[in-house]
Amino acid sequence: MNEFELIARLTRSLPTNRSVVVGPGDDCAVLDVGLPDRLLLFKADALVEGVHYTPAAPPEKIGHKALARCLSDIAAMAGTPTAALVTAALPASFDAAHVEGIYAGMSALARRHEVAIVGGETTTNPQRTLLSVAVLGVVARGKAVLRSGAEVGDALLVTGELGGSLAGKHLEFEPRLAEARWLAQNFHVHAMLDLSDGLAGDLRHLIRASKVGAELLAPSIPISLEARRAAKEQPSSKPALLAALTDGEDFELLLTVAARDAVAVLDGWHKQFPDLRLTCIGKITGTEGITIRDKQGVRPLTANGYVHFSQPE
Repeated sequence: MNEFELIARLTRSLPTNRSVVVGPGDDCAVLDVGLPDRLLLFKADALVEGVHYTPAAPPEKIGHKALARCLSDIAAMAGTPTAALVTAALPASFDAAHVEGIYAGMSALARRHEVAIVGGETTTNPQRTLLSVAVLGVVARGKAVLRSGAEVGDALLVTGELGGSLAGKHLEFEPRLAEARWLAQNFHVHAMLDLSDGLAGDLRHLIRASKVGAELLAPSIPISLEARRAAKEQPSSKPALLAALTDGEDFELLLTVAARDAVAVLDGWHKQFPDLRLTCIGKITGTEGITIRDKQGVRPLTANGYVHFSQPE
């Protein structure tokens, strides 16, 4: 049983109440607690030593990543984060200076985005460190962007470049909060999520939620320099395109807009964010599954992204 099979099994009979607008299955839960102009976003994520980072990683970068992962999910809903709780589960032999460094990394990112870290929990965890972060955010009523809104004919867009994140980006990425809010405020974004498990895997979540299909245009997929370099210099590495499709931990935004709006979105983006790419990489189709088009033609995409429990960790 892999991660997503387990999630489906665990969430099929969870309790709910009248505050729940969106429950399990999107980047964040969406809650209506009676505020006149906004909804709450609620997200939790965990960072495990040896799974999400190596013991040699600088502690400030570990802390940055622990909080940034949740902020990236808030961005995927076009929201604004407000407060965080942090649980630190530490081995008995923990180094206090190392833990302080982790909190310094979280705090630096939190200050940049005006997020309050308001407490949490500390406990013992044998052998390795585990950090769990829960974040509250807000989004204006009618402006939350879900995974489930993609429509046949939509253009499929992605921010930044993909693949090769283990070269450093996975510890240093900046959640696309301002970019997502700008998109939602200026255009009708039909669907959006953040790319944490790889384009090939996360796109499947979007099309499954929207009950559509997708076609990727291989030459248009923005492959990072790190993925290209690894493919060229390390014979055992993945081909660069495969890395861009499957590596994961890119934490870029994947979104869909009506095809008629795509040029305006791209033009506006390049003026607003000249240092960050936004690329049209395909379209939403009415045929189940994902296909990929290259100079050889169109074929089903069989590659997938990272899935916990389906490979050794």
